Amino acid sequence: MNELLRRLLFLPPQASTLARDIDGLHYFVIISTMLGALLVTVVGGWFLIRYRRAYVDAHPDEYDVQARPPLWMKIAAVGSLFLLFVIWWSIGIRQYLELRVAPEGALEIYVTAKQWMWKFAYPGAARTISVLYVPAGRPVKLILTSRDVIHSFYVPDFRIKQDAIPGRYTTEWFEARSPGVYEVLCTEYCGTGHSMMRGRVVALDPGDFDRWLGGADLETPLAELPPQQYDPPWVVGQTARAPEVDPVVIGERVAETQGCVRCHSIDGTPHIGPTWAGLWGSVVPLASGDTVIADGAYLTESIMDPMAKLHRGFPPLMPSYLGKIRPAEVAAILAFIQSLRDVEAQPAPPPATRDGGAP
Repeated sequence: MNELLRRLLFLPPQASTLARDIDGLHYFVIISTMLGALLVTVVGGWFLIRYRRAYVDAHPDEYDVQARPPLWMKIAAVGSLFLLFVIWWSIGIRQYLELRVAPEGALEIYVTAKQWMWKFAYPGAARTISVLYVPAGRPVKLILTSRDVIHSFYVPDFRIKQDAIPGRYTTEWFEARSPGVYEVLCTEYCGTGHSMMRGRVVALDPGDFDRWLGGADLETPLAELPPQQYDPPWVVGQTARAPEVDPVVIGERVAETQGCVRCHSIDGTPHIGPTWAGLWGSVVPLASGDTVIADGAYLTESIMDPMAKLHRGFPPLMPSYLGKIRPAEVAAILAFIQSLRDVEAQPAPPPATRDGGAP
């Protein structure tokens, strides 16, 4: 019955230990209200037929138009509604208190929200961005805050949702039932990039998680973990899978809209600016005579302040993008450049002198 109701209501899988109880209250409220609506419809229909005007006018002696329902009927109706409210409230407050207080021995993870990403800090020095690693079968307590505006951490499969508020700490906890990958959404509008503020919860076997926390590689590749099977409803009777957020694809799109590819080639051919093919991790000669490694720090500086470290052999034509693109877009462009690291750059022709010959 639980699985049937879950599918009828388009609810995602119950991937946490709390999900089934929360759905149970959901079912109770919906079924009670639907039965109440059905009862009102049946009684109202009976009254329409039994006390229709033509019948009453034809039998005036059978009806007292001034009659009122007896007192016991009023008390029963009001008392039933009040009792139903008390039952709902009792179940709801018990679940609320259970969600507020994490079990003893829960793993504490600090969550920092910012436009538009999630940052996670674990016991020790481990830190991740947008991917929350947790052990399956063990309670996990999240301690949330925000660096800018109000965000909301929501995992549909776990039935947990909690606001992350600037200057305050809020908490919530969950326990993943089994290893898998689960979607994280922000459900509090936080700016133009709100819809892109997504993440993942990766639940691992306790042994794999302990090894990962200690810095070792995972024995179970993430691709082999059970994926999320829920498709959010698109229209009634039809579903559509939410698109994957690929930073490389986003970076390529941002590079096109911002005009980056007008000066930087991605296939290795020489152009106005340095090619992005094979750029990531390479040694870049500077106009000052020094060299620098093309890592994230150097490329970010080149985007924000292109004149700080000029690439030797290229004219100083690039404008500054400081304040023109968001941090998330810069990160996406870096991911796109990094994806081109194995593309071989073609050798550039020797620079010409003023008379057209080689130097």
